[in-house]
Amino acid sequence: MGIIYIDADACPVKDEVYRVARRYEMRVLVVANSQMRVPTDELVELVLRSGFGEVDDWIAEQVGAGDIVITTDIPLAGRCLAKEARVLDAKGHALSDNDIGSALAMRELMNDLRQAGEVRGGPAPMTPKDRSRFLSKLDETINAVRRAHPGV
Repeated sequence: MGIIYIDADACPVKDEVYRVARRYEMRVLVVANSQMRVPTDELVELVLRSGFGEVDDWIAEQVGAGDIVITTDIPLAGRCLAKEARVLDAKGHALSDNDIGSALAMRELMNDLRQAGEVRGGPAPMTPKDRSRFLSKLDETINAVRRAHPGV
């Protein structure tokens, strides 16, 4: 079975990932810039990377087919998709090669609007509906990976 990688520094669904991964007996690598609490579980490991971009680089180097990446970082998602991993954002949206171009364009547009003072703030806060969607999509993605990569 593949590995679940969490781009952890700003991930609001780590506890949900731990719960689902435990049910499927999947390994979880929590990759972060700073120390954080993770469950005492042989399937969960904290990987620390300190420099700018090192978390993304490490995940992109390690990930492969049959793995799942949880991230809201669009460039990282693109790198992981190129290595045939599945990617989910924290609100339960699966990202595909078809989504990356438009997601990058939207990211740039929003950045430009923020710089111009037209838009303030960041993404909307997580809601119970978002968490429910994430749990459902993670479960669905794990089962899809199991069907596509039986032995991984």
